[in-house]
Amino acid sequence: MMEAELCFPELFNTSCKKHLRPHSEAVLIHTLLSCISLLTASLNLLVIVSISHFRQLHTPTNLLLLSLAVSDFLVGLIVMPFQILLTEPCWLLGDLMCALYYFLAFINISASILNMVLISVDRYVAICDPLHYSTKISQRRVQICVVLCWLYSVFYSFVSLYENFKQPGRFNSCYGQCVIIIVGAVDLVLGFVLPISSIIILYVRVFVVAVSQARSMRSHVVAVKLQRSLTVTVQRSELKAARTLGIVVAVFLICYCPFYCASLTGYNLLISDTLVNFLLLSNSCFNPVMYSFFYPWFRKSIKVIVTLEILQPRSCQTNVL
Repeated sequence: MMEAELCFPELFNTSCKKHLRPHSEAVLIHTLLSCISLLTASLNLLVIVSISHFRQLHTPTNLLLLSLAVSDFLVGLIVMPFQILLTEPCWLLGDLMCALYYFLAFINISASILNMVLISVDRYVAICDPLHYSTKISQRRVQICVVLCWLYSVFYSFVSLYENFKQPGRFNSCYGQCVIIIVGAVDLVLGFVLPISSIIILYVRVFVVAVSQARSMRSHVVAVKLQRSLTVTVQRSELKAARTLGIVVAVFLICYCPFYCASLTGYNLLISDTLVNFLLLSNSCFNPVMYSFFYPWFRKSIKVIVTLEILQPRSCQTNVL
């Protein structure tokens, strides 16, 4: 009976004890989390295919959304399935796989945060300096920023988890656990406070300018020239995009804040709460769902992909805007 309650019965003195859930509860949790994982990977794959395939969507802003979708896709394909394993009574994949799992998770978390910062900068320039947007935010510059974003995410994740890689499993209290420790204060400041503060400051500035422009357009009652009318149309389009991405950022904050607020309880952040972790990862599923509500091009792209029209010649030139 005692051996049945241990993760590794052969390690009687050092094995963790199993904390079994009722069978119905375990099946429900696994089914729910598996569906969310599959939905996350599928929806973000649609975003990746849409932006990559259709030429009309090859814009600097959509390139940032593509980078965000790639990180979200990897979350659904790799990170979430391992998170499901953490709901099991015992971790059976070994200490090195535990560290590698969190390494991949941290890369995607960091990349998502930095992509949000880049998206905020993009919207800030588009709204606050629209005349110079095309010169400041070029396709080439955005590509370089995206590459640097991912390189920094890999470097930062490795540095944050270096102690865990140097001696995998050193923070486990018994065999059968998957626990890591990071420097909570450093990660909180560099990985959350600074980038999130930048996002909030930029969006406050964006919405102040947006409100000012909206009032100016409402008070504009005299006839305008064609060029000026086109400028107003462009401004309205940019304002709508800013509102949409503002909602995306708000949901992002709701999902990420509980994870980082947990580090306020102490200097070292103990990562073992799978519910808090999965709330953070679920943001990867919310993003493409919001795209389907707010972006008509995404709905049109899905229709072309699902009906297999994408396989036809010259489908990349399809009008999806």
